Amino acid sequence: MAEVEHVSALIGEIYDAALDPALWPSAFDQVCKFTGSSQVTLFSQDSVRNIADLHFSSGLDPQFGQLYKEKYCKINPIFPTVMFFGVEETHWVPDVLPRDEFCRTRFFREFIGPQGFMDGLFANVDKSTTNCALVSVMRRMSDGLVNDELRRRFGLIVPHVRRALLIGKVIDHHKIEAAALADALDGLMSAMFLVDGTGRIIHANASGHAMVGDANVLRAQNGGLRAFDAQANQTLLDIFTTAAAGDAAIGVKGVAVSIAARDGEHYVAHVLPLTAGKRRRAGTMYAAVAALFVRKAALNLPSPFEIIAGQFHLTPAELRVLFAVIEVGGAPEVAEVLGITQATVKSHLHHIFEKTETRGQVDLVKLVAGFTNPLIQ
Repeated sequence: MAEVEHVSALIGEIYDAALDPALWPSAFDQVCKFTGSSQVTLFSQDSVRNIADLHFSSGLDPQFGQLYKEKYCKINPIFPTVMFFGVEETHWVPDVLPRDEFCRTRFFREFIGPQGFMDGLFANVDKSTTNCALVSVMRRMSDGLVNDELRRRFGLIVPHVRRALLIGKVIDHHKIEAAALADALDGLMSAMFLVDGTGRIIHANASGHAMVGDANVLRAQNGGLRAFDAQANQTLLDIFTTAAAGDAAIGVKGVAVSIAARDGEHYVAHVLPLTAGKRRRAGTMYAAVAALFVRKAALNLPSPFEIIAGQFHLTPAELRVLFAVIEVGGAPEVAEVLGITQATVKSHLHHIFEKTETRGQVDLVKLVAGFTNPLIQ
């Protein structure tokens, strides 16, 4: 029972952060305690441009955060493999490369090790063709290594972090006072609805009124919000009914509900509960249990590195070498960064040249550029 209450309170803090990003560090402090970790970080990284943004964290030394952005994001060995993983999937370093090999990399020797970290988990919470956002938890030896309990607890939290981030993305991360929720969200391009436990529309912004009026994705039936997609409609009604019981009751439902429109287009809906945390004030004020955000779904295209790996049948090790060659240069530099011998690097390069029908590193750079930037020939 104590854990249920703890999880409910933690989820509430995460959803409050969807409306006020300044609350993320506090929420992540609680994630650290719940998972028994020393650091939680949310960051995004573009694998083509090799740039990273550190968004929110708990337990991260600002100096190391800056070093990651300026230097170590370029040699993080989990990229670009992490681009292949689906959202909300829990992974750890051995899912990408053997632990002993990871510990020999320059990334571990100069960045992870000096911070005292030994183990951790990560999961994608958002993804595009070249960029992914990850939430990670890191443990020191005193915290213990990754075990089933850490995986379970991390898995409980990740879907809620994702939902809060997606809603924050919809509202452009503007700080919103809960008491003025409807007014603050009226200008959103995305359709927004405040609903009660039966799906009755309490309030809709201009985009929401337009969407209902268009009668392509949603409609208003006797004052109730209904989707034309029968499966999505039932899912949403179940979420609205459950929302009255609080954040934990909803669980992972509503993180991203896919809705098929009558014209064949696809939309996605995100549900923000309004019955707990600082959002309770807004819910009570409007007699609403949830806020629903609906927008057209983005195309789910594979990343350039997924295409390259698939087309040329590259192994994960070969892809890491290819990625390192593009970033740091020749075999000696790649060997030092990846913590492997030059002979191993040359062996991987030989296979890469054969599979891609290229003759040298210059050809490889051009090949990758052609996949990552269609304007480069």
